[in-house]
Amino acid sequence: MRNFVQPGDSLAIAVPYAAGVTVGQGVLVGALFGVAAVDGAQNAVIEAATQGVFDLTKEPSLAISAGARVFWDNTNRRVTTTATGNFSIGIATAAALAADATVRVWLNRVPASGA
Repeated sequence: MRNFVQPGDSLAIAVPYAAGVTVGQGVLVGALFGVAAVDGAQNAVIEAATQGVFDLTKEPSLAISAGARVFWDNTNRRVTTTATGNFSIGIATAAALAADATVRVWLNRVPASGA
């Protein structure tokens, strides 16, 4: 196909955070969420994975059940189950205990309402 550009499983994005980003951290740019493939300072263009399953930092003391919809809290740069004010990023593929620092997430933009 002549107009095919790339598969889209990773995209080049500019790091929006003043503190930059390290490999494996979530990055939200507008309506685009990905996981940083490399470290990058603010405004640096990096590759970010937009598909797959990743262990991401979660809200402390929050237990998350397998199959729960998860959201990106861009202010604190972590996963939460709170939809209000946050960005839908996918589904937890494994349960995470309150004491766990991360949760395993399948990146899949599912509607927050379940529609």
